Amino acid sequence: MTAPQDPAAREEKEPAGAGRRTLEGRIALVAGATRGAGRAMAVELGARGAVVYVTGRTTRERRSEVGRAETVEETAELVTAAGGTGVAVPTDHLEPAAVEALARRVDGEQGRLDVLVNDVWGGEHLIEFGKKVWEADLAKGLRMLRLSIDTHAITSHFLTPLLIRRPGGLLVEVTDGTEEFNRTYRENLFYDLAKCAPIRMAFGLAQELEEYGATAVSLTPGFLRSEQMLDHFGVTEANWRDAVSAEPHFAIAESPAYVGRAVAALAADPRRDRWNGRSLSSGELAREYGFTDVDGSRPDAQAYFRDVVFGGKEASAEEYR
Repeated sequence: MTAPQDPAAREEKEPAGAGRRTLEGRIALVAGATRGAGRAMAVELGARGAVVYVTGRTTRERRSEVGRAETVEETAELVTAAGGTGVAVPTDHLEPAAVEALARRVDGEQGRLDVLVNDVWGGEHLIEFGKKVWEADLAKGLRMLRLSIDTHAITSHFLTPLLIRRPGGLLVEVTDGTEEFNRTYRENLFYDLAKCAPIRMAFGLAQELEEYGATAVSLTPGFLRSEQMLDHFGVTEANWRDAVSAEPHFAIAESPAYVGRAVAALAADPRRDRWNGRSLSSGELAREYGFTDVDGSRPDAQAYFRDVVFGGKEASAEEYR
């Protein structure tokens, strides 16, 4: 925990060492990189010099069911602008043939894969909080499970053979909430399953990949200031604190770059195998690796929700930044 700071007094800055090309020559794939955390992870990997394949369903020609305007081509361009090489491959990860073709392309062009990030989701519009399982729309619930579980399983099936070509591979299962945090019910059975499953996937994949010298973890951001969340509150990244009056807990929010830096730090760590099978958060890895969010703070939303929101502790969000 850090001492409270005046947010206005912080200058926007990159974390120490972020400009070094510590991932030059490395090949990464971020599945579900059209927007939000996935986009930021791809950009931060690119900022360290990686070649990053980015996938998603929304392109400049076609929008997915999510209905957002961000495209996978834009993400690839941002990766390249950051200093890496971005390669956009529009892919529906529910289609095994499409993911198999993606794997063949990466194999043909690179011959291996060093970092695989499973960030496919796109189920926010399906969530019905506060409804019992018998009250919820079954079709929406099952679709949510397909988007969060089937996509990740299909992706791992076809891409892990490239990841184990040589020792040192990293697989990141992205979810919402750590294993500890998700002991609290997520107010909708389908959403609860959707966000707990990647944690268990990472645990199982850790067992299967370990003999090949690869590492698998699950990773969560905190209260994410994604494009969709900013739009929900009617704010931008520049004035996001204006939303705190409507949602006080938004004071602990973090930019997508924060969890992106967490992935980049993991990928650059030669001792990342010590995390194998673990459920991690952006705040925990920020303390370990010393990076910060874009405003120079180091928010720990998981600890804030554990202690303050659910634990009843009298403390402000600034004490957890």
